[in-house]
Amino acid sequence: MSDQNKPKKKEQIVNSHPRDSGSKLIFGNAELCSQFLRNYMNMPVLKNVRPEDIEDVTERYLPMFTEERNSDTVKRIKIGGNNTLFFVSLIEHKTKVDYNVSMQMLRYMVYIWEDYEKEMERKKKGISKTKDFRYPPILPIVYYEGSGKWTAVRNIQDRVVADRAFEPFTPKFFYKLIQLNDYSVRELVEKNDELSLLMLINRLQSTEAFRELNLPKNYLKNLSENSTEELLDIITRVTTVMLRHLNLTEDEIMDFTEQVKERKMAVLFEHFKDVDIPAARKIAQAEGRAEGRAEGLAEGKKEGEERFARLTQFLLRDNRMDDLIKTFTDLEYRKCLYGEYQL
Repeated sequence: MSDQNKPKKKEQIVNSHPRDSGSKLIFGNAELCSQFLRNYMNMPVLKNVRPEDIEDVTERYLPMFTEERNSDTVKRIKIGGNNTLFFVSLIEHKTKVDYNVSMQMLRYMVYIWEDYEKEMERKKKGISKTKDFRYPPILPIVYYEGSGKWTAVRNIQDRVVADRAFEPFTPKFFYKLIQLNDYSVRELVEKNDELSLLMLINRLQSTEAFRELNLPKNYLKNLSENSTEELLDIITRVTTVMLRHLNLTEDEIMDFTEQVKERKMAVLFEHFKDVDIPAARKIAQAEGRAEGRAEGLAEGKKEGEERFARLTQFLLRDNRMDDLIKTFTDLEYRKCLYGEYQL
């Protein structure tokens, strides 16, 4: 295997080259982000947010992100006049709940406020020590994609072991939880925007769920006809990842994604019901057995599938979508990634 084909070892942070996970694309795109703030937050102050009001400043705050948090984003948003809001999104891909999210969010908020203070001090020395100086509000969001219920506390005070007498001296704030599975299909369809379709696609975990997703034709027709080329491309990419996760063949995936590109989304959902998924899975399993023989491993079919499933989870967690896609066709590359993740 040549050096150029070997997967690059990750440094501290991989945010500088964000990958195509569905949630990363949602919060990385100004139009989708504005849809989220207007239609899903239920906050009057955000009802008029436009894409041009949103500035992605995630790169500015890279030092505060650890590698496992490389999907998190920070936006600077104009909310009327000269008022500024910072919007922080923590994206939770994992099925296991992270109970320390409130502390992580507090770290982010303090870091952003300190950076804002330094920025204002550069403009006018001593301004932060004046009576009228104010820090900008920060809207903390946790976007949870797991299938289980989110059970972590949302108030940082509940993570501090202390007598009630100390509550006045302990920081207090709540983060807003957006749990993907809390939305019904009907609720999302009623939003009638591209974000709702992406959220529906992101939560599909099986071919049965895809087949049972009976979306109204007028809903799909509206999105097909009115989505911008940029959003259509995002829908195509998210659909591609989802179909690969369901073990469709590359030819089938190409056929389906072409329907999206040609603005025929209804055809995608209608024709999926006719796909022979068991046959597609047999192909994937055969590739796994061939790989096992080539490596001289004694793992059975089940072990091979579980191993590849673990690798897929790690790559999705790390937003390495390009690497994940390559593993479907390049067995040598897949083996190299097995070694990297010690699987």
